[in-house]
Amino acid sequence: MRRILAATALAAALLAPAAVAQEAFSPAEREEIRRVLIETLRQRPELVLEALEAIEAKREAQARARSAESVRERRRDLYDDAEAPVAGNPRGNLAIVEFFDYRCPYCKQMHAPMKALLAGDPELRVIRKDLPILGPASLIASHAALAARVQGKYPAFHDALMEFRGQLDEAAVFRIAGDLKLDVARLRRDMESPAVVTLLQRNVALAQALAISGTPAFVIGDALVPGAIDAETMKRLVAEARAKR
Repeated sequence: MRRILAATALAAALLAPAAVAQEAFSPAEREEIRRVLIETLRQRPELVLEALEAIEAKREAQARARSAESVRERRRDLYDDAEAPVAGNPRGNLAIVEFFDYRCPYCKQMHAPMKALLAGDPELRVIRKDLPILGPASLIASHAALAARVQGKYPAFHDALMEFRGQLDEAAVFRIAGDLKLDVARLRRDMESPAVVTLLQRNVALAQALAISGTPAFVIGDALVPGAIDAETMKRLVAEARAKR
């Protein structure tokens, strides 16, 4: 339906006398151009769709170029934040930056494939950027996970939050923390530390700079990849990023 409406709009624009520079043609010539356009579109209506597809392809290419430029401009923020948690090989030759929310079902969907990717690629590292955009419970989960680093439990807590199925609310977050033998009272205190608060603020500012509006989102090389993707696509993007190094 959207394509049909767009095609109709494009056809209307093509057929409108204002679409042709009026100064360049007489009224009779403009009417002849209009007649030829109408007849052409009657005989070859697929031309409208072909034009729309070409316009859309151009827009997508421009959007990719803008994203790549934004990634290059914010490269240090993406890859060199010493406070950001890292999984995999800290000195690996390629990094994936992952923006996620613990309550996002698509982020949870990506968790197992990402673990498998890390397990099969010893030269890969994943830089984790909490982006708690799905409400107060998301914010609590991110604060708690980052605070768990003080007690050396971040990896296990991260996995447990991602693998949790059900309503991840405040009670569930602290119940999971207790199950992992975290000192919950200390965790609550550490959650409000300046280090945790400012790290999350940096993540949000970075996401805004990159025009990231949802989770998950990945930065692989210079490519910004929004949304969940399958394992094979992820492997391909990693290989392409390595080939460009």
